[in-house]
Amino acid sequence: MEAELVALATAGATMLVQQMATEGWATVRRRMAAVLARRRGAEEEAEVERELDQARTDVISAREDGDEEVPQGVAVVWKARLRRLLAEDPAAAAELRRLLDEVAPQGTQSVVRDVHNTISGGVMTGPVVQAGVVFDHRGTPPGGPQSR
Repeated sequence: MEAELVALATAGATMLVQQMATEGWATVRRRMAAVLARRRGAEEEAEVERELDQARTDVISAREDGDEEVPQGVAVVWKARLRRLLAEDPAAAAELRRLLDEVAPQGTQSVVRDVHNTISGGVMTGPVVQAGVVFDHRGTPPGGPQSR
Protein backbone atom coordinates (compact mmCIF):
# COMPACT_ATOMS: atom_id res chain seq x y z
CA MET A 1 0.00 0.00 0.00
CA GLU A 2 1.26 3.46 -0.81
CA ALA A 3 2.84 5.32 2.07
CA GLU A 4 0.39 8.19 1.49
CA LEU A 5 -2.62 5.91 2.01
CA VAL A 6 -1.05 4.40 5.14
CA ALA A 7 -0.53 7.92 6.49
CA LEU A 8 -4.13 8.79 5.61
CA ALA A 9 -5.44 5.71 7.43
CA THR A 10 -3.30 6.59 10.45
CA ALA A 11 -4.55 10.19 10.47
CA GLY A 12 -8.14 9.01 10.11
CA ALA A 13 -7.89 6.57 13.01
CA THR A 14 -6.12 9.10 15.21
CA MET A 15 -8.72 11.77 14.48
CA LEU A 16 -11.50 9.27 15.14
CA VAL A 17 -10.23 8.34 18.61
CA GLN A 18 -9.54 12.00 19.47
CA GLN A 19 -13.08 12.98 18.49
CA MET A 20 -14.68 10.28 20.62
CA ALA A 21 -14.61 12.54 23.68
CA THR A 22 -15.81 15.73 21.97
CA GLU A 23 -19.16 17.37 21.39
CA GLY A 24 -18.77 16.79 17.66
CA TRP A 25 -18.71 13.01 18.07
CA ALA A 26 -22.18 12.37 16.62
CA THR A 27 -21.28 14.10 13.37
CA VAL A 28 -17.87 12.45 13.10
CA ARG A 29 -19.39 9.03 13.90
CA ARG A 30 -22.04 9.42 11.20
CA ARG A 31 -19.54 10.65 8.61
CA MET A 32 -16.93 7.99 9.40
CA ALA A 33 -19.58 5.26 9.27
CA ALA A 34 -20.58 6.52 5.82
CA VAL A 35 -16.94 6.37 4.68
CA LEU A 36 -16.40 2.88 6.08
CA ALA A 37 -19.68 1.50 4.71
CA ARG A 38 -19.26 2.97 1.23
CA ARG A 39 -21.31 1.12 -1.38
CA ARG A 40 -22.66 -1.32 1.21
CA GLY A 41 -25.93 0.31 2.19
CA ALA A 42 -27.67 1.81 5.21
CA GLU A 43 -27.75 -1.45 7.16
CA GLU A 44 -23.95 -1.74 7.07
CA GLU A 45 -23.62 1.94 7.98
CA ALA A 46 -25.83 1.45 11.05
CA GLU A 47 -23.69 -1.54 12.10
CA VAL A 48 -20.50 0.53 11.78
CA GLU A 49 -22.11 3.30 13.88
CA ARG A 50 -22.84 0.73 16.61
CA GLU A 51 -19.22 -0.48 16.49
CA LEU A 52 -17.97 3.11 16.71
CA ASP A 53 -20.24 3.80 19.69
CA GLN A 54 -18.89 0.71 21.47
CA ALA A 55 -15.32 1.80 20.74
CA ARG A 56 -16.15 5.25 22.13
CA THR A 57 -17.55 3.70 25.32
CA ASP A 58 -14.35 1.68 25.72
CA VAL A 59 -12.12 4.73 25.12
CA ILE A 60 -13.99 7.01 27.53
CA SER A 61 -14.10 4.36 30.24
CA ALA A 62 -10.38 3.64 29.86
CA ARG A 63 -9.45 7.31 29.96
CA GLU A 64 -11.50 7.78 33.13
CA ASP A 65 -9.41 4.96 34.64
CA GLY A 66 -6.17 6.54 33.39
CA ASP A 67 -5.58 3.73 30.89
CA GLU A 68 -4.16 5.10 27.62
CA GLU A 69 -3.46 1.65 26.18
CA VAL A 70 -7.11 1.09 25.26
CA PRO A 71 -7.41 4.28 23.16
CA GLN A 72 -4.17 3.35 21.40
CA GLY A 73 -5.51 -0.14 20.73
CA VAL A 74 -8.80 1.26 19.42
CA ALA A 75 -6.85 3.52 17.05
CA VAL A 76 -4.89 0.50 15.77
CA VAL A 77 -8.13 -1.41 15.06
CA TRP A 78 -9.72 1.47 13.13
CA LYS A 79 -6.46 2.17 11.29
CA ALA A 80 -6.50 -1.43 10.05
CA ARG A 81 -10.11 -1.05 8.88
CA LEU A 82 -9.31 2.18 7.10
CA ARG A 83 -6.25 0.62 5.46
CA ARG A 84 -8.39 -2.27 4.15
CA LEU A 85 -10.98 0.18 2.85
CA LEU A 86 -8.39 2.32 1.08
CA ALA A 87 -6.75 -0.77 -0.45
CA GLU A 88 -10.11 -2.05 -1.74
CA ASP A 89 -11.53 1.33 -2.74
CA PRO A 90 -8.89 4.01 -3.41
CA ALA A 91 -11.68 6.49 -4.24
CA ALA A 92 -12.59 6.45 -0.53
CA ALA A 93 -9.37 8.39 0.12
CA ALA A 94 -10.92 11.62 -1.16
CA GLU A 95 -13.89 11.21 1.16
CA LEU A 96 -11.65 10.51 4.15
CA ARG A 97 -9.44 13.51 3.32
CA ARG A 98 -12.54 15.74 3.18
CA LEU A 99 -13.63 14.53 6.59
CA LEU A 100 -10.15 15.10 8.05
CA ASP A 101 -10.01 18.60 6.56
CA GLU A 102 -13.38 19.48 8.04
CA VAL A 103 -12.62 18.11 11.50
CA ALA A 104 -9.03 19.31 11.80
CA PRO A 105 -8.19 21.78 9.00
CA GLN A 106 -4.49 22.24 8.26
CA GLY A 107 -3.03 25.09 10.26
CA THR A 108 -5.40 24.60 13.19
CA GLN A 109 -4.07 21.23 14.25
CA SER A 110 -2.31 21.45 17.56
CA VAL A 111 0.50 19.32 18.85
CA VAL A 112 -0.54 17.12 21.74
CA ARG A 113 2.19 16.20 24.17
CA ASP A 114 2.22 13.99 27.21
CA VAL A 115 3.51 15.84 30.25
CA HIS A 116 4.33 14.04 33.46
CA ASN A 117 5.22 15.61 36.79
CA THR A 118 6.90 13.97 39.72
CA ILE A 119 7.18 15.64 43.09
CA SER A 120 9.44 13.92 45.54
CA GLY A 121 11.18 14.66 48.78
CA GLY A 122 8.28 15.96 50.77
CA VAL A 123 4.97 17.70 50.55
CA MET A 124 4.32 20.35 47.92
CA THR A 125 2.48 23.28 49.50
CA GLY A 126 2.98 25.93 46.81
CA PRO A 127 1.52 26.36 43.36
CA VAL A 128 2.70 24.20 40.50
CA VAL A 129 2.64 25.47 36.92
CA GLN A 130 2.73 23.00 34.08
CA ALA A 131 3.11 24.33 30.55
CA GLY A 132 4.37 23.21 27.19
CA VAL A 133 5.79 26.64 26.36
CA VAL A 134 6.81 29.23 28.90
CA PHE A 135 6.98 32.86 27.81
CA ASP A 136 8.50 35.76 29.74
CA HIS A 137 5.68 38.31 29.99
CA ARG A 138 7.85 40.99 31.62
CA GLY A 139 8.77 42.43 28.24
CA THR A 140 12.41 41.37 28.40
CA PRO A 141 13.43 39.65 25.19
CA PRO A 142 15.13 36.28 25.54
CA GLY A 143 18.53 37.81 24.66
CA GLY A 144 18.45 40.40 27.44
CA PRO A 145 17.24 43.97 27.93
CA GLN A 146 16.27 45.95 24.87
CA SER A 147 18.84 48.43 23.71
CA ARG A 148 17.56 51.83 22.69
